[in-house]
Amino acid sequence: MNHTLIIAEAGVNHNGNIEFALKLCKAAKEAGADVVKFQTWKTEKLITRTVSQADYQTENTGKQESQFDMLKRLELSYDDFRKVKAYCDEIGIQFASTADEEESLDFIVSLGIPFIKIPSGEITNIPFLRKIGGKNLPIIISSGMATLAEVDVALQTLKEAGATDITLLHCTTNYPCPMDDVNLNAMQTLKDAFKISVGYSDHTKGIEVPIAAVAIGATVIEKHFTLDRKMEGPDHLASTEPDEFKKMVESIRNIEKAMGNGEKVPTKSEKDISKVVLKRIVASRAIRVGEILSEKNITVKRNDKGVPAKYWDVIAGTRAKREYAADEAVEI
Repeated sequence: MNHTLIIAEAGVNHNGNIEFALKLCKAAKEAGADVVKFQTWKTEKLITRTVSQADYQTENTGKQESQFDMLKRLELSYDDFRKVKAYCDEIGIQFASTADEEESLDFIVSLGIPFIKIPSGEITNIPFLRKIGGKNLPIIISSGMATLAEVDVALQTLKEAGATDITLLHCTTNYPCPMDDVNLNAMQTLKDAFKISVGYSDHTKGIEVPIAAVAIGATVIEKHFTLDRKMEGPDHLASTEPDEFKKMVESIRNIEKAMGNGEKVPTKSEKDISKVVLKRIVASRAIRVGEILSEKNITVKRNDKGVPAKYWDVIAGTRAKREYAADEAVEI
C-alpha cells in the first residue's frame, strides 16, 4: 500500500509566537500528519521595505501595510526554530521548513531536515535553485504561478546542480483558492510532461480536493494548518483546523487502502459471497434420465450448489445423467 506523505503546512500560522509554533507541532502530530512544516527567513534578506502586500494578504489580515512589516511581525528567530526542531524530535513528528533566502537555507539544512521544500515563489529564482540542488537532499517543489516552460527550467536547473530526488507539486497560489481555479488535472499534466513523482499543495477550503488528488496519484499532500481559522494573519483563512485536518488524514489513509494493487480478481470475501449470490443452473421442473437439457427444463437461480450460470452453453443440449426434482442443482 502506498503511503502518501502528508505535510501540515504550519507556515506562518504561529503569528511570530514560539508557543503557538510548538502548539502547532503537537496538534499536527495528533492529527496524523507525517511532517509539520514552517517557513524560515530573515526579512531584511528576503524583501525590500516598499513592496506591497498581495491582495489576499490585505484581505485576510484586514491591515494595510507593507509586506516587510507584515513578515517582520511573523518572523521567528533561528533559536526559536532550534526549539521547534527539538520539540518535534521529542514528540515524534518530522520537522521541515521552507527557506526563502540562502542564509536561512543553510541554517535549516544544518538542523537536519528530511527534504528541502521550495515554495512557488522561488520557482524562477535560478541562483537559489542551484544552491538547493547542490545540497544533496530530496526536494519537493511547488509550481504555483508557473508555466510549464518555467517548471521545465526549474527542474533542469535543480538536476544540473546535482538534485536526483525531486517531487513536483501542483499548486494554485491563492488563499483561499476557489474550486474553479484548482485545475487538479494539471497534476497529471505535470507527471506526463516530466515523468516525475507528483503531489498537490492545497489552498482550498475543505478537504475534498487533497483527498481527490491522492486518488489520482499524488504522493505528497501539503495542506495549510492552523489552530484556529479566526486568528489574525494572512494564511489562517485558507487553513484547516486540527479536527478537519485529522479527518483529511483518515480519509487519505482510507483512499490508499481502497486503491489496491489494480489487479482485477475477486477478493476472498467476494468469493464467499459469490457462493450464494451468483446464479447456478437448476431444474425448472422434474427431469427424467436421458432428457435433453434446455430452456424448457432448466433455468438459473441463486443456489449454493450446482454448475455456475456461466457454463449454460456447456450444459444446454446435453442429456440428463440422472433424474432431477424441480429446483435441484444440475450436475455436469
